[in-house]
Amino acid sequence: MRRSLEAGALIMSDVLATLVALGVALWTRQAATAGGLPFPAYAYALPGALLAAAWVSLFAYMGLYSEWSTRSRMGEFATMAKAVVLGSIVLFVATFEPTQPFPSTRVVLGSYGATLLVVGIAGRALVRYGQGMLFARGRGGRNALIVGTGPRARQLGRAMSRSPRWGFRLVGYLAGEAAASDASGAYGGSDVRVLGSLDDLRAAIETHGAAEVIFADAALSHETVLNAISGCDGLRATFSIVPDLYDVVIGRSAPGPIYDVPLISLFPTAMPVWQHRTKRVVDVLISLLGIVVFLPLWLLVALAIWLEDRGPVFYSQDRLGHGGNAFRLHKFRSMIPEAEKRSGPVWAAADDPRITRVGRIIRLLRIDEVPQLWNVLRGEMSFVGPRPERPYFVERLAAEIPLYRRRLHVKPGVTGWAQTKQAYDSSLDDVREKLRYDLYYIENMSLRFDLVIIARTVWVVLTGRGAR
Repeated sequence: MRRSLEAGALIMSDVLATLVALGVALWTRQAATAGGLPFPAYAYALPGALLAAAWVSLFAYMGLYSEWSTRSRMGEFATMAKAVVLGSIVLFVATFEPTQPFPSTRVVLGSYGATLLVVGIAGRALVRYGQGMLFARGRGGRNALIVGTGPRARQLGRAMSRSPRWGFRLVGYLAGEAAASDASGAYGGSDVRVLGSLDDLRAAIETHGAAEVIFADAALSHETVLNAISGCDGLRATFSIVPDLYDVVIGRSAPGPIYDVPLISLFPTAMPVWQHRTKRVVDVLISLLGIVVFLPLWLLVALAIWLEDRGPVFYSQDRLGHGGNAFRLHKFRSMIPEAEKRSGPVWAAADDPRITRVGRIIRLLRIDEVPQLWNVLRGEMSFVGPRPERPYFVERLAAEIPLYRRRLHVKPGVTGWAQTKQAYDSSLDDVREKLRYDLYYIENMSLRFDLVIIARTVWVVLTGRGAR
């Protein structure tokens, strides 16, 4: 099933569920009152259409039309239950009457919400069943690679073959060691072949269109796995690993979609879709408030910068953002004009002699970062995220530090977890340490975590630490 057909089928199922729920609610209303319905049945067509559009919009906001592989079935149904409860609460509040807070007809809303939930989940279950039938017939699904040729890999391959309804189509194996690969022979007498060794991972993903890579070789070290994944940066593939006994005991693994084979997802998307969208709404609100409300203060800062040396007020620089896309980042200038004309691209230091007197103050209070609210408003940055770096340093650091480009998988931020924990980068070790904080943020993104970072940023400013 194509992605567009999947989303269309789900939307049609949800629209049908809203109409059935409205019909049940009207029948309940008619049965609960002696006078019957206040309007003819056809008069409810327009409100029904508007309600259906509102519910579909809410479901879309909650991520219920995102790609099938991003959640389990139970996770999808749980998200729908949350959306229905949230929408029912909104309807309850919107129709609340202070003079009659709980009239007998209030049961209509209860029947409406309950019917929508039951019929909606049933409809989605039918869509998923039909989708599974297509997967079982070899139509659609995701191509998968298994790294490993041992018993663990064979067990996983057999389990994957027994559960085609989940949409994983095994295209081949990669041997963990180059010497053990046999690219020309079939594996274990089956029609699934060994495509090469781990060194061929990127080429195998590109050649066979693999969207899922599962490491099932216990002999591979963590460093080897991370280096292999780092070499696949920029490819649209997800990675997971079959855990060992220690991982299972400490609870790091979770049941997978392949006959309950436990898997550890590498680099999972921690933040739900609805939180991502709420994060964007918050970014826009903070940017508008920060720019408009404090505009007189920013004008005074700009005047102070200009009066000191009659140089430009703003400093703009190319940075790499989400997906490696370049954009122009803006700051209040805190250094002498053309500070890097002789030195070339270098990291700033806390006692950098190029910093002006006004610049030292605005850096301490982090006011120099305020013009980036414009970048946030444009969608190039978020208020919270890893700090964006210049293309020159990204290329240099990506060549020396594995997974450095992982920072480009999310929008950069005005402030971030690393900036609240550590000050200026003065060495490669500092960059590695900050990368640890950035990766931790990426793997644990949530609105609550963003609030913690914002609170710590305020503390950094008030205490004068001025971490960059």
